[in-house]
Amino acid sequence: MENETTRQLKVAKQIQRDLAEIIRSCGMAAFDGAMVTVSGVRMSPDLSFAKVYISVFPSNKANKVMEIMEKKGKQLRGDLGRLVGKQLRIVPELAFHIDDSLDYVEHIDDLLKS
Repeated sequence: MENETTRQLKVAKQIQRDLAEIIRSCGMAAFDGAMVTVSGVRMSPDLSFAKVYISVFPSNKANKVMEIMEKKGKQLRGDLGRLVGKQLRIVPELAFHIDDSLDYVEHIDDLLKS
């Protein structure tokens, strides 16, 4: 894992906050009744690409939510552009990934209980 610059980290945090707000404002109904949270964002060195990690609850709706995210990607990027347009020269391309760390924690917890 390469070291991220302070600028990458700051932009990632800002995008995480703004995307979380955009997704929250869509409501759970827009995501098939699932609760979607933005758990992290990683920026490319030139800030043109953002890997957006999302958590989905309940996790069995993750695939459906990913389909919805792919369809809404351009709209979400447009909404993001309206929020960060003043701070960033270019609005980064968004790539959504499931953050399954909660599932992993649950799995380890189950293993420890058995």
